[in-house]
Amino acid sequence: MAQSDEFGDDLEDFVRRVAELRAARGLPPDEQQTLLDAALFELQHVSETLWPKYERLAAQRPARASADRTELQLLRALFQRLPLPVALMGGDTVVRRMNLAATDLTGVRAGFAAGRPLSGLLRPGDRGALRSQAAAVARGEGPRSLRVHLQHRPEETLRATLTALRPPNEPHPAVLMVLQSDMAPDRRDAGPAGRPGTRLRRATAPDLAEAAAHAAQMDLLDGMTTALLRAPVGEPEAALGAAAEVLATHGADWAVADLVSGAGLRRIAVRGPAGEEAAALAARIAAQDPAGCPIVVDCAGEGSSLLQVRPEDLDCFGRDAEGDSVLVQADVTSLLCVPVQERGEGGGRVLGVLSLFGSGGTPAFSMAHARAVDVVSRHVALAMRRAA
Repeated sequence: MAQSDEFGDDLEDFVRRVAELRAARGLPPDEQQTLLDAALFELQHVSETLWPKYERLAAQRPARASADRTELQLLRALFQRLPLPVALMGGDTVVRRMNLAATDLTGVRAGFAAGRPLSGLLRPGDRGALRSQAAAVARGEGPRSLRVHLQHRPEETLRATLTALRPPNEPHPAVLMVLQSDMAPDRRDAGPAGRPGTRLRRATAPDLAEAAAHAAQMDLLDGMTTALLRAPVGEPEAALGAAAEVLATHGADWAVADLVSGAGLRRIAVRGPAGEEAAALAARIAAQDPAGCPIVVDCAGEGSSLLQVRPEDLDCFGRDAEGDSVLVQADVTSLLCVPVQERGEGGGRVLGVLSLFGSGGTPAFSMAHARAVDVVSRHVALAMRRAA
């Protein structure tokens, strides 16, 4: 009984300290490092002190299984309600659990993230660093800290702090990651005492989002129809190039057009953002041999669309003449390849491939957008065949 009372007192103290951490989240961003360290210490206290006590009590009092389950649920609830984004993952960065603050920060549901590498949520340049540091922490080389950037919020720098935990009844240690955002405090979100708080939860999507997406698809259809009608007759390349021009201005940052001919694939158009750096990259992409782009070759050979969000294989679109990955240079966060294919009784022949890149903070291509691009690709095929 004394051990149960002691555990209850420790748990109550822990709950009070978590409440104090939540109340202190209104501190300026440059003073939140102390808050992060304190939250990390509390998480270690749960795993190294409270959890072992709970296990001993469970072994000594098997008749209190129901009460033990309640306490376990409480610990899980505490993990979920911590005011800082926290994720539990393996040494390979595969997610086991994410709390509410982490799902709000990353924009990914916990159920979707579980079983997937958390490094896939980061910009390509940060993925290798996170994998390396997480593996070192899992090997017992001590806590690590590094700066990372999310793909959908590349302008915001996050500090990731990693420490090792050994979950009960598991042979290998896990890695606990705490993310601290540099976002400014939201003055509209005040704490209980009237102090301004830091809003960690993302805003809910507006109710008109679906209507806006539908309007964007209609704009794409209208723009594509106009461009194809204006394309000169007798020039299939002109029709395919016009399609790339339209797609680059309707939901994509980059559009690449490859023509399929008897000699194989031939790149005929690259459209990207404005600026000198983008123009230089466009020239390097235009100089690529499409046969060295595995995803383009697969799309042309199989005649099916390919959509990848946060592509893991950074070489799937090949490399430039200097051996650098095109996807890394373009900061690609989503990739869509659509075949321009004849339809009909004797159809099936692929006339070309349209590849679209979403970069940086651009929203990832949705299934609805991929469907719209697939529809307009049929129109492009008709225009190319008419021109031929």
